[in-house]
Amino acid sequence: MKTIIREIKTAVVITAVIGLLACGLYPAIVFGIARVFFNEQATGSLISDNGRLAGSKLISQGFSGQSYFHPRPSAAGEGYDAASSGGSNLGPLSKKLFENLKVRAQAYRRINGLAPDAMIPADAVTASASGLDPHISVKNALLQVSRVAHERKMSEEYIRRKVKKHTEARGLGFLGEPGLNVLMLNLELNRERSLNGREQG
Repeated sequence: MKTIIREIKTAVVITAVIGLLACGLYPAIVFGIARVFFNEQATGSLISDNGRLAGSKLISQGFSGQSYFHPRPSAAGEGYDAASSGGSNLGPLSKKLFENLKVRAQAYRRINGLAPDAMIPADAVTASASGLDPHISVKNALLQVSRVAHERKMSEEYIRRKVKKHTEARGLGFLGEPGLNVLMLNLELNRERSLNGREQG
């Protein structure tokens, strides 16, 4: 009986120590390191604009106004819903997928003043696997420049420079293609419009 009691005590102590290390000390150390050395990432890469929360660098938003660069389509919930991240799960032979792409392509060309047979990049009409990818391709952005410049009464060359400024290189120099974060670009354009408005006033 004494041996059993001793074994139980040992098991309880070991469980308590492992629980303290794994559920208390270790998470506290990781949390502390993250907040000190990777504070932006640890807090969700959140972006503030004039003192208000504008979103996260990691999550796309459904910009639809003509004066904004538009993100790629989303199949997450009702669209861009971080709580329902996911793709459409439509296969490459799906008739519904083909129809969706056709409708999106027609809308994209119409909105951006392109010819009915103009070639457009795939990310302009396809959703990402998560439905929340905040990046679009450089070609996609450049095809939207004319519309955005017209709506904001800015020169196309000026908007192109902004696109170039926000273009991010390939991951590790060779993974994927260059792209740009739509939220970051739109926020900068909004700030500059506000500044110009105050200067004119």
